[in-house]
Amino acid sequence: MKLAKRIEALQKLKDWLSEESEELESAMKEAYENNKWFTKEFLKHRIKSIVDQYLDEEKLDLWIRHYHLDENIESKKVGIIMAGNIPLVGFHDFLCVFITGHHAYLKLSDKDKVMFKKLVDKLICFDQDIANLVTISEMLKECNAYIATGSNNTSRYFEYYFGKYPSVIRKNKTSVAVLTGGESEEELKSLADDVFLYFGLGCRNVTQLFVPKDYDFVPLLNAFKKYDSLKDHVKFKNNYDYHLAILIMNDRKYMCNDCLVLVEGDHLFSPVSELYYTYYNSIDELENKLMKEESIQCVVGKGHIEFGRAQETGLFDYADGVDTMQFLLSI
Repeated sequence: MKLAKRIEALQKLKDWLSEESEELESAMKEAYENNKWFTKEFLKHRIKSIVDQYLDEEKLDLWIRHYHLDENIESKKVGIIMAGNIPLVGFHDFLCVFITGHHAYLKLSDKDKVMFKKLVDKLICFDQDIANLVTISEMLKECNAYIATGSNNTSRYFEYYFGKYPSVIRKNKTSVAVLTGGESEEELKSLADDVFLYFGLGCRNVTQLFVPKDYDFVPLLNAFKKYDSLKDHVKFKNNYDYHLAILIMNDRKYMCNDCLVLVEGDHLFSPVSELYYTYYNSIDELENKLMKEESIQCVVGKGHIEFGRAQETGLFDYADGVDTMQFLLSI
């Protein structure tokens, strides 16, 4: 299948995702029924991000020209094991395989199977030849290469089964924010997006704050009220109540509003509805420490990713800093 035809199909997919059709509404409703973390609000946010960042024609053209794609690539079978923590989280991996002309074999997460199946079906509807480039399968055997995303535990199995093949294997990651105390109200409200989008379940969601001594948390907690509506989500509220109760029973210090519990702790990974913070003495020492931490996907704050932009990834923003396109072109 010619590159131009693949791009044409992607543009048709972009147009379909941009329309508020009954078919898309029905798919989002089914996705929510399958996974209650996938609310309509967050599904629409994720779809808009894909349309704006991944399927924009000019951005696609720049991305493709950067890698000098042509029609001479020898198509290989590439297995993709997808996570399901946020909606369509594996779309970028799929897009990389699809645009290079390899045959994508997709092992979908049970948590995120509805929307992905719908997108694949739509692409095949736009061009029947795509059925020869995309296969959804429960078993990924005899592929030439693999891309697998999971936890630190599952990564050991991935390495055991796929280590002898060219592979990209991803482990647990999370994100942090560095605050100086001089942030504006708007910056703190933007930081709320980095914390709360997709209920904080993504690897690019901020789960740890680094703050200076004597930091005033009141403006932060007030700004985070932007997401007070999350308290009406049953699963989120259950997490909030549970972790708050544990803190109270253990007589631990905490701060909270209606949608978040702030707790001092040096763990990078915080549970849903909870956010850890750590004091720092020297910003230079902190920066050196963060550079050495392998579990950090991205850092938000001045001098790093702009507040509110952690989830707004572009085509060149590769997970773990591993250039997926270069990997696919080297198979």
